[in-house]
Formats: sequence, C-alpha cells, structure tokens
Amino acid sequence: MARILIVDDERDVVTLLRFLLERDGHEVSAAFNGEEALGSLGVEPADPGAPLPDLIVLDVMMPIMDGFTLASRLLQNARTAALPILLMTAKGGLRQPPQECPNITARLDKPFDPGKFRALVAELAKAARTSP
Repeated sequence: MARILIVDDERDVVTLLRFLLERDGHEVSAAFNGEEALGSLGVEPADPGAPLPDLIVLDVMMPIMDGFTLASRLLQNARTAALPILLMTAKGGLRQPPQECPNITARLDKPFDPGKFRALVAELAKAARTSP
C-alpha cells in the first residue's frame, strides 16, 4: 500500500483519517501545520534522506502556514515538486486551487464521505506509484 502524510491542524480529523487509511493498509504519518510538514519532508531544514510519502492529504486552513502556501513551497523543492496532493477543505465555496499549484491533484470538501475519501486515496496512491 501507500505511504501517506496527513497535514491538518485538527487532531480529531487526523485521528479519523489515520484510522481510515491504516484500515486500508496504508502507512500514515502526520504533521499539524505546514512548517512541521516541511520538516518531516526534509525541505526545511534540508534533509535529502527524509522519507517521502506517495501522497499528501492537506488541509487548507491551518495556523502558521496554510495549505496553499505549503503546496507552493513543495513545488519549489526538486525532491517534493512531484508529490501529489489531495486538498481537503471545510470551506465548500472555496475557489479552485491556484494555477501555481499543479501538484494539487484532487480536492475533497469536509465533511466528507469516508467511502469516497478511501476510494479517492486509493486511486491517487495507485497513480502516484505507477507514474515515472
């Protein structure tokens, strides 16, 4: 299965997503804001040996660094530029992700259907593992 990084400031959401993903056999890690995610991915501080996930599940509204800023920063790093991102947001009327963030490959609004979430993650993780 896939290695997945959840980036969300709401611990209850992280717990739920972790439960759903681990139930499907995925290896899950978490960061609770954008800066923490940059550290775990080896972007800031730079760590070329840091393990990379197959997929990032990313919340939009977080303290310290929002999801769009994190996605943009990941694009600026050669190691993380191609990581696919599933954007999750509680703001249903939120505009589409900026064109400057082509690494955001899918979007899901909160609250979400767990079955739809699991199917979307499976699809994105499979695509990520088979892409060059």
